[in-house]
Amino acid sequence: MPRSSVTATTDPVTGSPAWPIGTTIGPDGHVVVGGCDLTEIAREFGTPAYVYATDDVRARARAYVDALRGRGVEGEILYASKAAPFTALYRLMREEGLSVDVASGGELHMALIAGFEPDRVYMHGNNKSAAELRMAFDAGIGCVVVDSLEEIALADRLADREQDVLIRLTPGVEPSTHSYVRTGQIDSKFGFGIEGGQAEAAVTAVAASRNLRLAGFHAHLGSQVYELEPYVRAIELMADFCRPHRPRVMNVGGGLGIAYCNADSPPSIEAYVELKVDALRRCFDPLPRILLEPGRSLVGNAGVTIYTVGAVKEIPGVRTYVAVDGGMSDNLRPMLYGSRYEALIANRADRPATVTSAVAGKHCESGDILVRDVALADPRPGDLLATPATGAYGHAMANNYNGVPRPPIVFCSDGRADLVVRRETVEDLVARDV
Repeated sequence: MPRSSVTATTDPVTGSPAWPIGTTIGPDGHVVVGGCDLTEIAREFGTPAYVYATDDVRARARAYVDALRGRGVEGEILYASKAAPFTALYRLMREEGLSVDVASGGELHMALIAGFEPDRVYMHGNNKSAAELRMAFDAGIGCVVVDSLEEIALADRLADREQDVLIRLTPGVEPSTHSYVRTGQIDSKFGFGIEGGQAEAAVTAVAASRNLRLAGFHAHLGSQVYELEPYVRAIELMADFCRPHRPRVMNVGGGLGIAYCNADSPPSIEAYVELKVDALRRCFDPLPRILLEPGRSLVGNAGVTIYTVGAVKEIPGVRTYVAVDGGMSDNLRPMLYGSRYEALIANRADRPATVTSAVAGKHCESGDILVRDVALADPRPGDLLATPATGAYGHAMANNYNGVPRPPIVFCSDGRADLVVRRETVEDLVARDV
C-alpha cells in the first residue's frame, strides 16, 4: 500500500478549511492527505478515486460528541448516512460511538451489515415502502420518523410490536441555502406542517394507533446552512407545538455547512451544537433527549477526489479547458446545484497557479464542468488534479452516465492507504442485465 515518503512543509493547503485536516504539500510538490502522497495513491488505485482522511472524520465525530456532552444534556449524535453510505464509513461511525439515520432499505441494510445495533438506527424517508418498513421492523430498529398519514397507517398495520416513532414537522423556516436542499419550509414534500393543522392530525393518528408510540418530534431545515439564527426560530416554533405532548425525544436534524472553497468560513461544530442545545434548554423543562443528525459536516471535508488530466484545450481569448477522466458521474453537485469547488495540480502543487482554467469532465454534456474558473499551475496531460471537499454527496450521488464505472474509495491514515470500495468494472455495468 502507498505510504508517504515526504516530510511536510508549510504550504497553501495547510490549514485550509476546504482540505482534510493535516493536508500538506511535500518538498517534491505532491499533495499529502492522511499521510499519503496522492500521486502514489493514483499509481496504486488509478483515477478517478475518492480519498478520505479518516483522522479528519474521527476528529469531527468526536467534536460533535464532545460538544453535546459538554452541554451536560442527554442525547445522541446520529450520522446522516445519505451523505456517504458505504460499509467502511458506517463501521467508523459506529466505532466513534455515533448512532445512524438511514433513508432507505439500502442504507438500512448497509448500516446493519456494518454492525450497527438496531436500536441505534433511526429510519427516515418521505415515502417508505411496505418492504422497507417490514425490513426495519424485522430488524428491530430503534425508531421510525413518520412523514405522512398514509405512512402512519401503514406502519401501524405492519408493526408486530410497540414501535417508537418521531413525527417529522415542517416549522415553516427557510434558511439561506439552495432551494433543492431546503426542507423546513411550508411548501415541502417532507413532514407535517405546524400551521395548517397537519402536525396535530399526525399526533392524533399515532395516538389512535395500536402499535405506534409517540417518542417525540423531528425537524430538519435543509443542508449546507451557514446561518444559525433560523435554527433558533425553528426550535421555538416546534416547541410551542410540541410542549403539550411532552416529548421524550427532540431530533433537531443536521444541516451545518462546510467549506467548499478556501475563503469559506462556516460556523464551528461547537457553536452549532451549543446554539441548538441552548435553544432547546430555553424552550423545554424538563429537557427531552436531544438528537442531532450531521452528515456533510462529518465527512465532506475529509474527502478529496483525484483525476488524471487528459486534453488541455486553450480557446484564445475565451478560456482554457482542462479535461479530466471523471466528471458528473463521480461529482454531480456542480451540475445539479451549481456548486463551487477548489482544484489544484496535485503533483506540482508548490508551483505558481497562473493558468485560469475550467476543469471539464469527460461526459457528453456541456454542463459537465467540475470547476468553472480556477487558477492552475501550468496544467499538462498526465498531471494529477485534485478537488477537495468531495467526501459528502460524491460517492452517494455517483452514477454510470455514458457507461462510466464508478470510482473506488481509499481510506488514508498515518501514511497507510486501504481500499474500502473497489472500482467498478465494465462487467459490473452489465451484471444485472437479463
